[in-house]
Amino acid sequence: MLYEFDDNRPGIGKDTYVSPTAILIGDISIGDKCYVGHGAILRGDYGKIEVGTASAIEEGVVVHAPPDDVCRVGNRVTIGHGAIIHCRSIGDLAVIGMGAILSIWAEIGQGSIVAEGSVVKMNQVISPGVMVGGNPARIIREVMEKDLIRWGRGKQLYVDLARKYLELGMKQV
Repeated sequence: MLYEFDDNRPGIGKDTYVSPTAILIGDISIGDKCYVGHGAILRGDYGKIEVGTASAIEEGVVVHAPPDDVCRVGNRVTIGHGAIIHCRSIGDLAVIGMGAILSIWAEIGQGSIVAEGSVVKMNQVISPGVMVGGNPARIIREVMEKDLIRWGRGKQLYVDLARKYLELGMKQV
């Protein structure tokens, strides 16, 4: 469900699937070939949300921009089920694990992986190309080639799923 708020309305790119059970409010821009899953909530009410191309915002994710600021989600980003995103930015190709929390004004570097259930603190900056985990999130190791292969398949899975939802639609039973 898309809602206009304060003269701002969500903009949705070409070949992007937004579940009818997702809620998008206000100043939101979503790129092409994205997937916004069932029950996701994106609130662009006192800040702006920008999502790049071919990114997946999975089921139950909450995204809220910092006040009078922008929450930028890069290209080919995967945000896992139930994550809470209140950060300033997530770089291209990053992966945010299920149930992770990215607190206000946090920044996630390009190609980084935030492990499931991790908490990235307010104003914390995660360098590009690292895997972090824990509460608060700490560097576990550098991202490896096997990670890039695994997450590359996962990213394509959601691009394909978005296309399939758009082609077939859902039928209530």
